[in-house]
Amino acid sequence: MEAAQGTSHHLILVDENDRPVGLCEKMEAHRKGLLHRAFSIFIFNQQGQMLLQQRALGKYHSGGCWTNACCSHPFPTEENREAALRRLQEEMGFTTPLTKVFDFCYRADVENGLTEHEFDHVFVGIYEGPVSINRDEAMDYCYKSMSEIEESITLYPTRYTPWFRIAFPKVNEWYQQQSFQETAIEKR
Repeated sequence: MEAAQGTSHHLILVDENDRPVGLCEKMEAHRKGLLHRAFSIFIFNQQGQMLLQQRALGKYHSGGCWTNACCSHPFPTEENREAALRRLQEEMGFTTPLTKVFDFCYRADVENGLTEHEFDHVFVGIYEGPVSINRDEAMDYCYKSMSEIEESITLYPTRYTPWFRIAFPKVNEWYQQQSFQETAIEKR
């Protein structure tokens, strides 16, 4: 578990095309704002509502903010999907098939003098079932419609993580092209 290992594992540094260029200790990469590989998971229920988690207050940044179901970094020996499935289980207590839908780069300053500069691989999945959050990672969760989230981000942007505010419009654009009665996710 990442929480059990603390924050001292190494991240995969990449170029703007996601080609590995080296490794760097996690906190050092965030202090220096180095571009590194990451993934974000967006989970929907059958009604098309998105699962959000509220980050635990003890997180090294963005504690108490709402964000997507799970995000993290693959270990140097892991494939992105394998890492995504591992972290989803560790943080939210379940797994479900995941489909990669796109990737993008972003840079966002967060508190404590840290910068998230990530080449982010975005995965989506559909899940109906119990959620068992890891209290070291998340303090709460909920499902909300895309329109509720969009309105809330507009009215209360600081309640959400910086990367979620960047990724949500991209996910929403993807979402608008999907049909959750005949999910494109499950067919891939």
